[in-house]
Amino acid sequence: MKIALVGCAHGELENIYDAMECLEKKENIKIDILLCCGDFQTSRNEQDLKCMAVPEKYYNMCSFYKYYSGESVAPFLTILIGGNHEASNYLQELPYGGWVAPKIYYLGYAGVINIAGVRIAGLSGIYKAKDYTKGHFEVPPYDDGAKRSVYHVRNLEVFRLKQLSQPIDIFLSHDWPTHVTDYGNKEQLIRFKPHFKDDIAAKVLGSKPCEELLTHLKPKYWFSAHLHCKFAALIPHDDETVTKFLALDKCLPKRRFLQVMDIPHNENEEIKIKYDLEWLTTLLLTNHLLSVKSTTNYMPGPFGNQRYCFTPTEEEKTLVLNKLNKDLSVPDNFVQTSVPYETGSPKKKCYSQPEPIQNPQTVDLCEKLSLDDPIEMILKSTGRHFNESDSNLRSCNSNTNIITNDSVSEEASDEQSFINDTIIEENNSKTNRISLSLPEPKNESQDFFFIDTDPWQNKSNLSKEPCESGESDNRISTFDTPTKVPANEGLNDRKIFKRRNINLYKEDN
Repeated sequence: MKIALVGCAHGELENIYDAMECLEKKENIKIDILLCCGDFQTSRNEQDLKCMAVPEKYYNMCSFYKYYSGESVAPFLTILIGGNHEASNYLQELPYGGWVAPKIYYLGYAGVINIAGVRIAGLSGIYKAKDYTKGHFEVPPYDDGAKRSVYHVRNLEVFRLKQLSQPIDIFLSHDWPTHVTDYGNKEQLIRFKPHFKDDIAAKVLGSKPCEELLTHLKPKYWFSAHLHCKFAALIPHDDETVTKFLALDKCLPKRRFLQVMDIPHNENEEIKIKYDLEWLTTLLLTNHLLSVKSTTNYMPGPFGNQRYCFTPTEEEKTLVLNKLNKDLSVPDNFVQTSVPYETGSPKKKCYSQPEPIQNPQTVDLCEKLSLDDPIEMILKSTGRHFNESDSNLRSCNSNTNIITNDSVSEEASDEQSFINDTIIEENNSKTNRISLSLPEPKNESQDFFFIDTDPWQNKSNLSKEPCESGESDNRISTFDTPTKVPANEGLNDRKIFKRRNINLYKEDN
């Protein structure tokens, strides 16, 4: 099975699909599924943009709404997790996962699925210690603090993932696990991202909960994004197994954001999403641990007087399987819950955040497995109700962005994370220039893709070769990549530039 992997999509779904289709034609291959490691930006309309933790100047509908509305159909089965730049109100409709659009599946706060025998797990969001032990208390419309805490990883999801006993093939996270830089080309990473140096030295670059999961689950592959650079590592475990870690860049020209690899699968099964029985059973067994309060929510441990190991028994898994009528197929039950954006529709000056909407996919799964919907629990406790319509326009004077002291520094961090090293023109002054009409640019080269075969086949690549300019991996980059130059070639050759009109400066013979 050929799997394509992308780092931070940042809403560029149409461009990613176009690049994959172009690659298929050029290399005569067939890509089966696409995995996205967060910042997918599932914005259906302008109201969803208001729920994204980015400055207003970066609001952009991008292209997801086309796949949500049915204007376009995803050419590849797509699996995603959440990052820290998402339409969080929409993802909160699907806490246990579901279809955000036809053929585009979200894993939820955390989730595990099976595709033709390949077991894929994922954890959405990023780690912030101050929110890690809290419940899922956020509900739209968000104040400025909740707009950010809503995508922070919680201990409940990490605890649930730790109950898994069967092997994981692929694990997706937005954050990097801490300490992975010790097993790759750390020096080159620091050269490319100098501001990582202090965090790497202090052992705080990345997510501690992700490191715990990496050590506990020992997946064959671990894929991440978030830090907007490509990095590969081989992480050994105490049982002599190895996890192949790969982080990718964001979707921009000449950046390493796309990788394709072959993963062994069961060729007798269709490439379709199935529920993971062990995971669903774990959700049921730990349903009582769900909290929707902003106070500390401790997980049970070995020194308490209650059950603390929820790894399902065969009897418990059989009970859940019977609840699903012995069918683990994920139903194709996507429905629109909000009116999609229409290209060319008149722009309104004021949009407010929407009220919470109940998603039929979540209702169906919760009824089958006797699970609680976090949003429904919050609304019942506060006397509120789900919104039946998404027409929540308010006056321009209404203010739903209440800034709290705790969120100010994170807002600045989020903005930096969103733009990263992209140059933004901040000068609003306009200069009158004569407009030029230029022909379409032409690229005479047919080398649109740079293809390597195995990112981890040579351990020396992880410590010597630069991760931004050609370390060996099975990445397929959708843009031209500089060709490698042998280490000793050209060191003594001086490059000579020819001066314009050089004959004017030569002495007459």
